[in-house]
Amino acid sequence: MAGMVQQDGAAGRWPALVARARHLLLFAALGGIGTLAHYAVLIGLVQGGVAGPVAGSTAGFLVGGLTNYQLNRRIVFRSTKPHHEAMTKFFLIAGIGLVINAALMALLTGPLAAPYLPAQVLVTGLLVLWHYAGNALWTFRAGEG
Repeated sequence: MAGMVQQDGAAGRWPALVARARHLLLFAALGGIGTLAHYAVLIGLVQGGVAGPVAGSTAGFLVGGLTNYQLNRRIVFRSTKPHHEAMTKFFLIAGIGLVINAALMALLTGPLAAPYLPAQVLVTGLLVLWHYAGNALWTFRAGEG
């Protein structure tokens, strides 16, 4: 009987895991819009000779962040939190992500001499997890004041 209860408990977690995976996929898919804005600014600044990879990536990150805030608040998390609360938390998470982004881009395109676009793709993939966790667990967490 004890094994049966444990099995039922594990089976009961699957719907929650599937729901979380779907939510993460929605977050990543809509985040793609912000990522396109980020990359457009990055490529435009670097190829136009206006900025180097780190500055271009940072500027693009800010443009993408503004786009992603609206998509996350309205569609992904369907938050009713006041803008001043949600936006403050969102941009704190994004600010930490910005520092991580700049540091990793500096490392990858500097000492490791990686081309800037593949480096940015790798960094973006890592940061999706950071941003989702921070926003799901803190920024837009339901029931938290």
